[in-house]
Amino acid sequence: MSDYKALYRKWRPLDFDDVCGQSTVTDVLKYEVQNNKISHAYLFSGSRGTGKTSCAKILAKAVNCENSQNGNPCNKCEACRSIDMGIATDVIEMDAASNNGVDDVRTLKDEIAFNPAILKYRVYIIDEVHMMSSSAFNALLKTLEEPPPYVVFILATTEFHKLLPTIVSRCQRFDFRRISSEVIMDRLFRISKAEGIDITEDGARLIARSARGGMRDAVSLLELCAGAKKKIDANLVTQTIGTGDRSTAYKLIEAVGKSDYSAVYSTIGEIVMGSGDISVFWQEIIDSYRDMMVLKTTDSAKSYLDLTDIEYNALKAVSEIFTMSKLYYHTEILEDALSTMQRVVNSKQSVAEIALTRMCAPVLSTTPEALSLRIEELEKKISLLKYSGVAQKEQTDSKPSKIDENTEQKLQPEPNEVKKNNEYLPYSNWQKVVERVIELKNALGARLMGGKAKRAMPYSFILELNQFFANTLSKDEYAMNLIRGVIAEIEGVDASEINIQIAIMQAGKAPSLISEIEKMI
Repeated sequence: MSDYKALYRKWRPLDFDDVCGQSTVTDVLKYEVQNNKISHAYLFSGSRGTGKTSCAKILAKAVNCENSQNGNPCNKCEACRSIDMGIATDVIEMDAASNNGVDDVRTLKDEIAFNPAILKYRVYIIDEVHMMSSSAFNALLKTLEEPPPYVVFILATTEFHKLLPTIVSRCQRFDFRRISSEVIMDRLFRISKAEGIDITEDGARLIARSARGGMRDAVSLLELCAGAKKKIDANLVTQTIGTGDRSTAYKLIEAVGKSDYSAVYSTIGEIVMGSGDISVFWQEIIDSYRDMMVLKTTDSAKSYLDLTDIEYNALKAVSEIFTMSKLYYHTEILEDALSTMQRVVNSKQSVAEIALTRMCAPVLSTTPEALSLRIEELEKKISLLKYSGVAQKEQTDSKPSKIDENTEQKLQPEPNEVKKNNEYLPYSNWQKVVERVIELKNALGARLMGGKAKRAMPYSFILELNQFFANTLSKDEYAMNLIRGVIAEIEGVDASEINIQIAIMQAGKAPSLISEIEKMI
């Protein structure tokens, strides 16, 4: 495997059925070949490494195959073998990036006048067709519209939006989609088994994710990693590709969220000293921020995210530190920094550290996004101050305390509103209270997750917590005032009207904290 592309060429698809992740396209192409409904011009568009050129060569074989099988080339006849070896004179591959002038098109038009030398069809595969000049496009228009019956054009492009509408309208268009990580991983395992390469699932997943939907890039990265002659795991892939793994990205993001400058600078230093590419690692950070936005905006985030269970749980824990405003503000800085890194190659570390410093301290920026974030933080602090500093004049004699056995006899709830079968009804808005407390003070909200609340009277509430939390909370006046203020806000009354008492949850009835968290997720 001394040749960098040797492994990819060896495992390039030989027929339509071997093309991964493009069944919608290949099924149509097989049908057209099988029923002899060959179009005069095809347009294959999609991101790099998704099989456009491979499908073009397979189509060239299929239309010229002497013994096609259900639309697939047989790969055994003389026509198929000559195309596979690249010696078929009637299959012409052109790179529009270097043959994009009007003279190149005129030469092509002159050749078209002659019948195929050996094969049934003369096939022109024009790669990166969007690179052709406008004059070359105009010269090609007439030929594309009415080519000789023995000529087939296959145009391939990664930038469909750059093509002229007049060109697109003369072709049968096929869109090649990015290949999912699972499909890429299956192909990597298949190649590794055949080639005797030892690869772990984490290593294959990291390669698939780094390929970003391109099979060609994935196979090339596999070959690059296999050159180390070691087991290909996540650590080896990270060192070879020059990117940090997701755990390193999450570590840096957590440090940013907590404004831990020492951890921020040390993490960037580790990437640089480990010969990692800052810009590649920066893309991992941007992807992680995107994942956090998905987590915060949808209940089915796990189905959208290409993450392992460990990565998903770690990301969810980190995302609790951030609000949507902060994520948006940070994303703007990250994207600007990535653009700067691409221009200033020798100062990537400095650009990264400056950007991260701005992310840790919004006060250093005067952009609208930074100001919005600062306003949000200010509103949060005002809410905390309002709730924790509420007047307690009417409740001086009713400080938080444990509920004893006679508490229910002392309280006189209204039967129709708070009692059923001689038991207090659960407080229906308790979940809202917990969520609001988490927004204001995450640690306190986590303590309330495992508890329950009952309404004893219209504005009197009993909080049932485990013994440890009940004892600590009953002594924490700041926390009690915060809870009281949140309940008052939800109930639409003054905080002075809210009476809260703490009860120890009966043994054996305390819900699991983990199960409560899973419910909220």
